[in-house]
Amino acid sequence: MLERIINTNGVRRRLVEIAQAIVFVLSGLVAFLLRFDLNSLSVYVRYLIYAIPIWIVVKTIMFHVANLNRPGMRYVSIADVYRLVVANLAGSAVSCLLIVSLGPPGFPRSVYFNDFILSFLGTAGLRVIVRMIAEAMRAGSNGAVQKRIFIYGAGDAGLLLLKEIRNNSRLAYCVRGFIDDCKSKQGISIGGVMVRGPGDEVGALVRKHSIDLILIAIPSATGAEMTRILSLCHAAGAKCKTVPSFSEMVEGDYRIGHIRDVAVEDLLGRPTVHLEESQIRPVVEGKVVLVTGAAGSIGSELCRQIARFRPAAIVGFEIAESALFEIDREMHQCFPFVPFYPEIGSIQNQSRINELLARYEPSAIYHAAAYKHVPLMEHHVFEALENNVFGTYKLVDAAVEHGVEDFLLISSDKAIRPTNVMGATKRIAELILLAFQNDHTRHVAVRFGNVLGSNGSVVPIFKKQIASGGPITLTHPEMRRFFMTIPEACQLVLQAMAIGKGGQICVLEMGEPVKIVDLAKKLILLSGLRPGEDIEIEFTGVRPGEKLFEELSSSMEDTIPTNHEKIRIFAGNGMRKDDLRYWLGLLREICEARDTGSLVLALKELVPDYSPSLGPLKKIANVEDVREVVTELR
Repeated sequence: MLERIINTNGVRRRLVEIAQAIVFVLSGLVAFLLRFDLNSLSVYVRYLIYAIPIWIVVKTIMFHVANLNRPGMRYVSIADVYRLVVANLAGSAVSCLLIVSLGPPGFPRSVYFNDFILSFLGTAGLRVIVRMIAEAMRAGSNGAVQKRIFIYGAGDAGLLLLKEIRNNSRLAYCVRGFIDDCKSKQGISIGGVMVRGPGDEVGALVRKHSIDLILIAIPSATGAEMTRILSLCHAAGAKCKTVPSFSEMVEGDYRIGHIRDVAVEDLLGRPTVHLEESQIRPVVEGKVVLVTGAAGSIGSELCRQIARFRPAAIVGFEIAESALFEIDREMHQCFPFVPFYPEIGSIQNQSRINELLARYEPSAIYHAAAYKHVPLMEHHVFEALENNVFGTYKLVDAAVEHGVEDFLLISSDKAIRPTNVMGATKRIAELILLAFQNDHTRHVAVRFGNVLGSNGSVVPIFKKQIASGGPITLTHPEMRRFFMTIPEACQLVLQAMAIGKGGQICVLEMGEPVKIVDLAKKLILLSGLRPGEDIEIEFTGVRPGEKLFEELSSSMEDTIPTNHEKIRIFAGNGMRKDDLRYWLGLLREICEARDTGSLVLALKELVPDYSPSLGPLKKIANVEDVREVVTELR
């Protein structure tokens, strides 16, 4: 009962004020004793009796104004020390004026200065003692066995992490030192913890101090730096964890004390995305937004990112029932302030599309639904066309008819000089958008490469192969791809929608292409294993429709810079709406005839850059000109 009363804010504030008043009295008394060499004090008792009440009242008021009377001395910081200096200086100055003007004459002037110094040291020391006692009590009350750890990185993030570990009893860590590669920091003490040495010596240091875990506290580290640190830690036989990057702390509910495993995204070193939220907000805030493919990896992240901008509602359109159920639960739990309406259906169903647009009247559509697996679509060319081309056409046509303001298509880097059916269908979808651009609906397409961890991407496949003991199977040692994280891609998609003026193709800056074999080695390293020893890497040959290098723009397109460093705009080669409808009609007839050879030739005619893979080419037979096919079909 007594502990509960003491822990209330009002009582704790009174205790702080009483403790500070005692410090004020003692500092004034000691100031007099020092002035008179600990004797002859009786002569000046009348001055002391007059000054002490003034000091108590004035300094208490100044400390209240500086917000130094609040509970929480155990969290004292450098900022509090600055405020202590100002409050004590102001308190001593005002007290001096009052004593000089109202008190008895002959007051010793040196006492003023002594009192200020002693009062500052006393109030600051009081807070330091309280903090030391609180930390000792937390350490003693934590019954968990503490892990002996090093913090890799003796910078600001490392110091913040050290403070978080000391203040958070749930983090059962005992920090035995810092590791830092900066030569000027070697051997110095930071926050009472020694910098033991550079990363090259981490193996010997881990053995010497019996370290269980190394926490990497370098949020700004590049991918190459993180890979090096991880390799050194694994070679030393120590487990590794890291703190959130700066972008995670800005975009999510993270702080420096949220410790997590090192992820492949850390090793790739994707830079922080800078969003112009003032541009994005008018497109989304207070409006109804429809997302197709809402339960997929891109569609679901789009729903999360859009919800941050407070739309009037989000309509999640998805054909996969179970996945839609899960994203519906997540959205209601994480974003209860944004209405989310899960709707099952296919973009190939024209009546279902019209039904949704009439019911919800969305202002914006983010079209993420697509068949995207390259080798699979090489064997299902008609299904790829039905979904990626005709599904997009039906959605775009309905959007124009229902007066949708903004329409964004998620395209792909495989639409550039496509070597597969999936890429060709994505290029035709872009042509549809360009042809349907009008004054009422703003159409924008966004191209980007692979996203880490998306459904069907190499990362989940590699992880499963590592978990089963290997080998990891790759198609070719020189296979390279552009990679982004899912949140990064979706954030830039929202930015592109805000930047695009309509009838444009936005291309996201993907950085340097990554060798897939290097990505596989990093994933093996993350698992605490050694590439080529614990887990083998095997090459199986390039699959149908694949190419070694992907592109984001072709030489025929003109680059237009934007005000965002990671988004460029290409004025794609468009097509008249009547011509496009003519070609879509021919493609429809070919699909109904289920003639793969004719379809390949038609795609080649419509997308001149398309270079069919060997599989579809084998089905062309003796047909040489798509016009002959069209004549026969008619």
